[in-house]
Amino acid sequence: MRYVPLDTPKPISKIGLGTWQFGSREWGYGPDYEQRAAQIVRRALDLGVTLFDTAEIYGFGRSERILGAALRDDRAKVVVASKIFPVLPLAPVVQQRAVASAARLGVAGIDLYQVHQPNPVVADTTTMRGMRALQDVGLVGEVGVSNYGLRRWRFAEAALGRRVLSNQVRYSMVDRGPEQDLIPYAEQAGRIVIAYSPLGQGFLSGRYDARNPPAGAVRRANPYFLPENLERGTELIATLREVADAHDATPSQIALAYVLRHPSVVAIPGASGVEQVERNAAAAEIDLADDEHAALVTAAHAFRPVTGLAAVPKLIRARTRK
Repeated sequence: MRYVPLDTPKPISKIGLGTWQFGSREWGYGPDYEQRAAQIVRRALDLGVTLFDTAEIYGFGRSERILGAALRDDRAKVVVASKIFPVLPLAPVVQQRAVASAARLGVAGIDLYQVHQPNPVVADTTTMRGMRALQDVGLVGEVGVSNYGLRRWRFAEAALGRRVLSNQVRYSMVDRGPEQDLIPYAEQAGRIVIAYSPLGQGFLSGRYDARNPPAGAVRRANPYFLPENLERGTELIATLREVADAHDATPSQIALAYVLRHPSVVAIPGASGVEQVERNAAAAEIDLADDEHAALVTAAHAFRPVTGLAAVPKLIRARTRK
């Protein structure tokens, strides 16, 4: 396993474990999935994974409880990250919700406490006042944000008066927006971009095509999995397979290696089983050659999916047919 080259109290692994699926029925993994969660977490620990990310909204607290129980005595040795869903994130509310998350996780302190979404009404000034108080009493180690643009990330940091260590955003070969400003800022300022959905929710795995679309409510709501977009992604998947063959790897591992090539980026893919955790962790060791990276960049730029408003009627029709 490789780790982020930053001065943090605990090392942060380049591959973490995202736990949205812990206790969340919408992923469609079935009722036995919670029983597998402990095996997934224990194997991740064995492989050197130190970053475990959850949120109070995941399974309405169930994800935090499941993760905390699975970590057991190792909770103090790893970076436990959670997120507050910012409904009225005033300073006292932020403090109360952090206490509740820590209790569900079974930890004395949350290593990285993040604002899940920017609130369009409540300014970060009051939210960060709550975060600063949590840091002052030792309940929170580092503060992070999620889904923030660069300007608001920097404003949040000014409001906190300390570093806002991380910004957790959607980043993958098919969602490359962070490459424009967030990643350069992180590299310059000594901050971290945490990439969620680094495999495009499985789009980049090569498992799906127009004749074999995914199941599960989350993926069915993602326009990337429209038959038209699965067809448009054929060349991108082919390039991933070509590079993967050269490394005796899978397309998913190469897609992860693509985002991890940036020193300031860590990825938090989820996992439905122990084998997937093992494959994800192994991706941290893959070094892409310059020509391989260039080929992936070219293929990613050539992929032009139907998204936004144009995808809405297609998504409705696709769901109606099921």
